[in-house]
Parts: sequence; structure tokens; C-alpha cells
Amino acid sequence: MNPANTAAFHGIYPSTLCPFKPDYSIDEHVLERHIAEVTAVAGIVGILCNGHAGENYLLSREEKRRAIEVARQAMGQRGIIVAGINSESSLAAAEEARDAALARADAIMIFPPYSWAVSQDATMAIDHHRIVGRATDLPIMLFQGSVHAGHTAYTPAVLSQLVRIPNVVAIKEGSWETSAYEATRRTVREEAPQVAVMASGDEHLFSCFVLGSEGSLVSLAVVIPGAIVALDQAVRRGDLAAARAAHEVIYPLAKAIYGTPPGGHATARLKTCLRLLGRLERDLVRPPIAPLENSEVERLRRMLQAVRLL
Repeated sequence: MNPANTAAFHGIYPSTLCPFKPDYSIDEHVLERHIAEVTAVAGIVGILCNGHAGENYLLSREEKRRAIEVARQAMGQRGIIVAGINSESSLAAAEEARDAALARADAIMIFPPYSWAVSQDATMAIDHHRIVGRATDLPIMLFQGSVHAGHTAYTPAVLSQLVRIPNVVAIKEGSWETSAYEATRRTVREEAPQVAVMASGDEHLFSCFVLGSEGSLVSLAVVIPGAIVALDQAVRRGDLAAARAAHEVIYPLAKAIYGTPPGGHATARLKTCLRLLGRLERDLVRPPIAPLENSEVERLRRMLQAVRLL
């Protein structure tokens, strides 16, 4: 059975980053401060820890578990921790889910393995989620991948089965296309209306929120949490003028971070923005992601100045 009160998971969740020391080990002190800072903003209900922005694909199992423990230290009991589960192996993903429960996460998000971008069928997708789901009683959030990311975006037929898996409470909808986002909402409304569909295409938050959303799990909220919350609240009260004003801050930053090739630099760009804003001491990303060129750092600096953050 799905939890009766799935609405408890609605709201805005920053997808937090993972700061590193010069030797590329996790800087736990800075991570704790980073999480405490973003969750102190009014309107933030929790975090997505170990998401793609948190470099989950470059962390060991032990490091992922430790990141959740540090998050719980930073937040106490005042917010929801959604722990990202990302592994090519269903059995390893199940172990990560058990780790997340022991580290006191409140829910898990099951990411599709990267290999599925090349090839995936309905049986693989459903079996993967069922195996992980059976490993713990934690509520489950799904991840709907970008329309540009191959088979990590589930078809309506597969999605219809995934939302009926026990304990599924929400979907991080990352289609990165408003028409696909609306199609997902309509599919879920028909198959499992208790499951929240949460807009997460940073450049498209305005249009997706207007179409309808139960919240967002979004990495841009580590840079501008107040603007993301303001957009959500303005749309909910029908104040489109205020919503457009928030969008004018969100959209240029989203384009600079996510909408500029190569997309794989997004996490490095997020970290550099926080360093430029004085919120991170270092903007190291783990290899093979390379440091940003000076020209791109300056481009981000100008963008932060343009939206009056710097």
C-alpha cells in the first residue's frame, strides 16, 4: 500500500552538492554548513541528498551513507531527507537503500542506471524498482529522465506500472520539456493520483508550475532557494506578476548552468557559483569532470551580477 499521507512530501527540496577537500575526500564540515544554510530558508521542506548534483555516480557506497549522516546532523529533525539511490546493479542499489534507512533518511529516490540510456525494457525497469523497494520500508520517489537522455525517460506504459509499486509517493519529473511533463502528470493522475509529480527542469519551472506541480527537487535551489520558493508560492496564489519576476532571476541562471553545452559541466558550474557567492571555499569536482575554464568562470560571474546576486 502507498502511504496514506503522501502530501507530507510536497514542497521544495534543494538537490545539495558534495564539497571536497583538495585530496578529493568529502569535506564533511563544509557539507554540513552547506546543508544547514539551504534548509534554513523559509519554504524549504527538505533536501535531495546524493542526487546527480551531489555527484552520486562518483561516490562510494560508504561516502553516500556518510553524506546522509552528515545531512541528518545538519538538519536534526526539522526537514525531510530524500536519499538518491544510483547504481547499475539492482542488488547494489538495494544495499544503498538499506544504508539510507540506517542513516535516517526519510525517503529514497531511485535513479535509472546510466546504462539504460542505451537500452532498457519494461521488465528491467520494473524489476529494478521492485528489488530496491523491497530492501526498505522507506517511501520511494521515482526519477523521470530527460527526453534527451535515451531510455532513462520511461514510456507511459512503464510509468503506469512504476507508480503502482508499493510506497511510491512522488516523481522528480526531469523530462526537460513541458509537453512531456504534462503527459507525465496526466498519466500519473489517471493511474495513481496520490503520487506527487514534482517539476524539476530548472529552465522550465515557471511553465511547469503553472501546469501544476506538488513541489520540486532541484539543484538550482542551492544557489537561489528563495527565488524557487517565491515562484512556487506566487503560482499557487495566482500572482503571475510575482511569478514572472522570480522567473526572471531563475531562467538566466538555469540557462547558464544547464542550458549551455556541455551539460556535464552543470555541477561544476553550481559549485563555482557558490564559491563566487562566498558559500563554498572550493569548487572542486571529482575527475573525470574537469575544472571550469577561466572564461566560463567569468561568464558565471557576470550572470550572477546581472541577476543582482553578486
